[in-house]
Amino acid sequence: METVKGFRDFLGEEAKKREKIKEIIIKNFKLFGFEPAETPIIEYEEFVKGNNQSDEVISDIFKLQDKGKRNLALRYEFTFQLKRIANNKKLPYKRYQIGEVFRDEPTSVNRFRQFTQCDADIVGSNIKDEAEVLYLISKILDELKIEATIDVNNRKLLNEILDKEKIENKEQVIKEIDKLNKLSENEVKNNLKKYKAEKIILIFKKPESYFKKYSSYKEIEELKRYCKIFGVKINFSPSLARGLSYYNGTIFEIKTKEFKETICAGGSYLINGIQSTGFSFGLERISQLAKIKLKNKNILIISINQDREAIKLAKELRKNNVPCSITYNKISKSLEYANSYKIPYVIFVGEKEVKSNKFKLRDMLTGKEQMSKKEGIIKKLKFLD
Repeated sequence: METVKGFRDFLGEEAKKREKIKEIIIKNFKLFGFEPAETPIIEYEEFVKGNNQSDEVISDIFKLQDKGKRNLALRYEFTFQLKRIANNKKLPYKRYQIGEVFRDEPTSVNRFRQFTQCDADIVGSNIKDEAEVLYLISKILDELKIEATIDVNNRKLLNEILDKEKIENKEQVIKEIDKLNKLSENEVKNNLKKYKAEKIILIFKKPESYFKKYSSYKEIEELKRYCKIFGVKINFSPSLARGLSYYNGTIFEIKTKEFKETICAGGSYLINGIQSTGFSFGLERISQLAKIKLKNKNILIISINQDREAIKLAKELRKNNVPCSITYNKISKSLEYANSYKIPYVIFVGEKEVKSNKFKLRDMLTGKEQMSKKEGIIKKLKFLD
């Protein structure tokens, strides 16, 4: 049976890699003082839409009804749920969340209808916090051995430029500008003609020094100053817009040479009237790029008609945090199983081993075997790398 288009199964090595990446991300979130949160996948449709009903992504939400005919929707991101969970929290409130989100949109190689987001947000933030967030992102990418660039801009600066050029329909114009990394310049220019804003593209081609004349550029300078303290390199990208209308300050995207799409993005916005900042990694995309080594630490205990002793040994190994499984099959079948799952070591528990109180440990990679007491085996396997 095939999965629904845009939905996937993750098994074996791929699932293990995703789990390892999540471990690395959670470890870093905690290092930076974020606490975990869990929220429902299903919410009231109106709550999901919020005040952003004109945003393109809102048209892609999955809608459903319960038996009471209530209009519901699957969450498309985590940020809108912060309105509820951050209410009356002592500030700054720093939370992270990892889980599935859903969008009923066309699929592509790196675009799915169900995907896993890894979010971290600070409710009650300033530019110094934004710089630290970019440092957190940079640290995670370094640990995952992903080479990427961080592009930043500021919504205040975009609005100031549009105001100075006397551009109306600012929200629509910003949405068109946001398409510059998806469409050709001519296509975006043609789209801007209906708002009489096509000349605005020329401004975005100017050198960075040109933008110093705008008062909002001071926030870019401050962000750069603190990023330098944290040791994070950022690139000013004046045409970076980000599609969601709730952004009101710093915005950023993290890109790689391998993907056209972003692998992480975020920015600053208001939550219940409080200035906040946050970002999200897309697990599906970073798992394709992450260069991490996976080690199978699972041990297979083969019971040769010595089930009681095999179970006792398994209990002892697990007590010492050595992951293991027991098989009660024939030796040949058990070894075949170990090879198929790339299990590094097997332990034979037979009558001879029980009598001598020594167990045969086989290295499945080299085929080398040794007899050792339970304590010796635990010592060897406890720090298996």
